Amino acid sequence: MIYGSLVALVTPMLPDGKLDFPALRRLVEFHVTEQSDAIVIVGTTGESPTVNTEEHHALIARCVEYAAGRIPVIAGTGANATDEAIALARFAKSAGASATLSVVPYYNKPGQEGIYRHFATIADKTDIGLILYNVPGRTGADMSNETALRLAQLPNVIGLKDATGNIARACDLVEGVRDLADKKEFALYSGDDATALASLFMGFHGVISVTANIAPRMMRKMCAAARAGNLADARELHFRLNGLHRDLFCEANPIPVKWAAQQIGLIEGGIRLPLTPLSVSNQAKVTAALRQAGIQTLAI
Repeated sequence: MIYGSLVALVTPMLPDGKLDFPALRRLVEFHVTEQSDAIVIVGTTGESPTVNTEEHHALIARCVEYAAGRIPVIAGTGANATDEAIALARFAKSAGASATLSVVPYYNKPGQEGIYRHFATIADKTDIGLILYNVPGRTGADMSNETALRLAQLPNVIGLKDATGNIARACDLVEGVRDLADKKEFALYSGDDATALASLFMGFHGVISVTANIAPRMMRKMCAAARAGNLADARELHFRLNGLHRDLFCEANPIPVKWAAQQIGLIEGGIRLPLTPLSVSNQAKVTAALRQAGIQTLAI
């Protein structure tokens, strides 16, 4: 099981939208140096809906290559077509990824039985650990806790990223996972930076974090403090990061976080349509959040 801060990595692009693999190598080195606990490549923060299959494969393979076993790499392999998700998961396995992250099918709005069968089929037809990803605000479909815990009983299903931001639901998930403890390990990851600390104190194992793109060492320290029961240090770090937790979502993710990463010299400013660069009116918000966290920008 992977504990702590798992960065939901942005996909670096050149101003013309082409993938920037030299920058990806630098990002991997940055997260190794800053001690992120794992990298999630080509998740939804990585603009997975806008890359084609060849690019998706290349991002997974290059990230695994650049990581060189120094940090676990979890491959985003979600799709709203079950066969496509299976194919991506099989590629991730062949490329050497540690596990996969697969989002609830979006747009087609399956019911609970459809969600269950989608993930159960992926788990049955692949040979790599599968982390479920529930983000109803983006997909239009909400996987219930009951469905998630039903899936958790399958051998290949190893975790859940819950991005509902609902602490009551988080508590129920922790209780449900405790009931599984004598059968298997099952990881719970927050997918909502603003409520991640509360989820960790409730018993979650980590966070798959957007903020960790910008402040990886602080996110890792916050997670470690929470897991150690060190309330004072965890709260102090949370409040330093709180502006980022809030304002990296002032526009659709990953627009603000890619702009922030550019401001601190990690990547260039490329982003793909239908997403557009961060509006001038929101740039001051993100700059203020960076300063609150004590992060130096190129403009300062």
